[in-house]
Amino acid sequence: MKYSVDKEGFYGNFGGAFVPEMLFPNLEELEKNYNNIINDKDFKTEYNNLLKDYVGRPTPLYFAERMSEKYKCKIYLKREDLCHTGAHKINNTIGQILLAKRLGKTRIIAETGAGQHGVATATVCALAGIECVIYMGAVDIKRQAPNVARMKMLGASIISAESGSKTLKDATNEAIRDWINNPLTTHYIIGSVVGPHPYPDMVAKFQSIVSKEIKTQLYEKEGTENPDYLIANIGGGSNAAGLYYEYLENDNVKIISVEAAGEGIESGKSAATSVLGKVGIIHGSKTLLMQTTDGQIIEPYSISAGLDYPGVGPLHAHLLESKRAQFISITDQDAMKAGLEISKLEGIIPAIETAHAFAAFNYLEFKKDDIVVVNFSGRGDKDLNTYIEYFDL
Repeated sequence: MKYSVDKEGFYGNFGGAFVPEMLFPNLEELEKNYNNIINDKDFKTEYNNLLKDYVGRPTPLYFAERMSEKYKCKIYLKREDLCHTGAHKINNTIGQILLAKRLGKTRIIAETGAGQHGVATATVCALAGIECVIYMGAVDIKRQAPNVARMKMLGASIISAESGSKTLKDATNEAIRDWINNPLTTHYIIGSVVGPHPYPDMVAKFQSIVSKEIKTQLYEKEGTENPDYLIANIGGGSNAAGLYYEYLENDNVKIISVEAAGEGIESGKSAATSVLGKVGIIHGSKTLLMQTTDGQIIEPYSISAGLDYPGVGPLHAHLLESKRAQFISITDQDAMKAGLEISKLEGIIPAIETAHAFAAFNYLEFKKDDIVVVNFSGRGDKDLNTYIEYFDL
């Protein structure tokens, strides 16, 4: 299995657990128990029942007729925007809250950028009756006000990260500090396939429900389980990992990962890790990240609060290095235009993160019979203010 995590927590040259000694007990507890717990029959039953009755799975695989006509191929949208809370993030938080309960934890912490992971975490904490603390960058708190209000309504405490760029990276730093100080009572629900082992593997497994469903749904619609192309936007990479998971070992299924170029790759305001990243360690994982020659992290930028992360998950770094995935960098301008176009073509307003994936169609060519599946990772409600200001709506 070329693309599975190894015993040391690595995907090829990337991954591992590079953390302070004080965090070793937390990670050791997780690593020893998570696979046994999530493969337990009772856990699976509870998890699958909640996905069905609470989250609303399976989400539809929708044939985008007008978009298919425009781009001259068969385009299917995996409608993760129809999940409870409006994005794929809930697939992971449901799994991790059940895991935390079985580990005897009484307090949950999380980081969030666009706010969707924060909302999904606050949601499952309300469901389970567990204390919830969300770390969020001060900049993101301002630009994602609707999601901040949702989290508060769900009973979560929001702590503003005031250091650095005051975005996702800084919120993650603060969450890790909290976890070091509260190791016995607290479980840290990481929202993406980033961080120290076992988090990238664990989050990918919870998100794999996306590609499991696609196999069944695509067979019903096209007589094959396998699309020709998979396309997903990528920050840390959780929605992409879920889309790719069941297809990683099938080289006939091509993978396209779309990241945020911000104001341009060479503008100094970008989050294009595939082009600008070098090997380094961030948040406990060896991966590709944007850094200066002396190893200081370069502040990322994107109009999308969920994509302005200076690195990428170790699985995705491995997919890039091994050339299993093709990476495309999309500017703010292209993403915003694509968001508006898809809204008008298909009657679905995408999150700005998701709009990046749609913008990639302007840089790709397909054959008429190619089957292309795009992960519609989140809906655009949270981004309406950004759309309004950008287009003067």
